[in-house]
Amino acid sequence: MGAVACWSTVATAFKLSLNYFSPAQLLWVATLTSVILLLSILTYQKRLPELFMRFKDQPVFFLLAAFMNPTLYYLILFQAYDRLPAQQAQTLNYTWAITLTLLAVPFLGQTIRRQDWIAIVLGYTGAMVIATRGDLLSLKFDDSIGVALALFSTFIWAGYWILNTRNQADPLISLTLTFLLALPMITLATAIFSDFQMHQWQGWVGAIYVGIFEMGIAFIFWLTAMRLAENTARISNLIFISPFLSLIFLRFLVGEEIYFATLVGLVMIIGALLIQQFKRSH
Repeated sequence: MGAVACWSTVATAFKLSLNYFSPAQLLWVATLTSVILLLSILTYQKRLPELFMRFKDQPVFFLLAAFMNPTLYYLILFQAYDRLPAQQAQTLNYTWAITLTLLAVPFLGQTIRRQDWIAIVLGYTGAMVIATRGDLLSLKFDDSIGVALALFSTFIWAGYWILNTRNQADPLISLTLTFLLALPMITLATAIFSDFQMHQWQGWVGAIYVGIFEMGIAFIFWLTAMRLAENTARISNLIFISPFLSLIFLRFLVGEEIYFATLVGLVMIIGALLIQQFKRSH
């Protein structure tokens, strides 16, 4: 529930922070914050030497992982949030698990079963309901580029998890390494696409919040919950509370009017994800 609470607030933090920082600036500060937090945890645990040993074993893997997430994934996702209402960007992003099913076919040699096809059709129909505000026949989007970016981010995120199927390293070590290696990449991206003129304190507060809660503490909470849980499927289902709570925060903290189409589309996407889980549990 701690992880769910963290993830429920980040869409609001993204949207509010982007009023003051560019997507690249937001990512740079958030990543720097996350790196400091993760290195502090490993220092407390006296595990810093493990970083160097693990990187020496798989340097290409970790450099590629760092480029995919957080660098490319969050640059694209934040750009989508910058162009779309947060409720649309967030909910479209929830289709990443459906995207993962599609990518698992060519990259992992898995097959798509009947339940998966049902989930794919239901999930992406829900995405289109959200993107068109319920006017499916018109295919008219608030921002076509924003919708494309939000959906493309799901391919990057799903690809990152497919890449990680070949990673046997400790999750905390892996996360710290990828964020540490990504920091120079994000610094370069910020210099190219934006600048370092970040004077508004509100942007700093939001970006630091994102770095601590979206990229740091939530992961640690979730990892610990998975390790302690007697039934991981029941625990993992709690994540579906997050997008509904997030809509409440967006309504009252950001002031977004929540579209009925967003709720309908979100229910469809959550239904699709539950269909996938039902299949795996039998």
